[in-house]
Amino acid sequence: MAPSGPESRTVGTTGPALATVTVRYWAAARAAAGVDSEARTGATVGDVVDAAVADHPDLARVARVASFLLDGRKVGREARVTDGGTVEVLPPFAGG
Repeated sequence: MAPSGPESRTVGTTGPALATVTVRYWAAARAAAGVDSEARTGATVGDVVDAAVADHPDLARVARVASFLLDGRKVGREARVTDGGTVEVLPPFAGG
């Protein structure tokens, strides 16, 4: 029997399913991204936001303090996204 090394070990390659969502940017997030909205792919809100930051580096400072809505509900970065959903990036707002 041949020795079993890391290269011969079968590792599950199925990860979380990726979904395509619409990302909507508000206020300072919109200014940083340079667009009102766009399509993004990811498994979680965090994946989606990280992909947006990679394409729009100025968005990083806003994303660190932003709140996120997923289909109208406030969620954390770990929330799973589904095809056709909407992620909204809301920077802190002043006033009331």
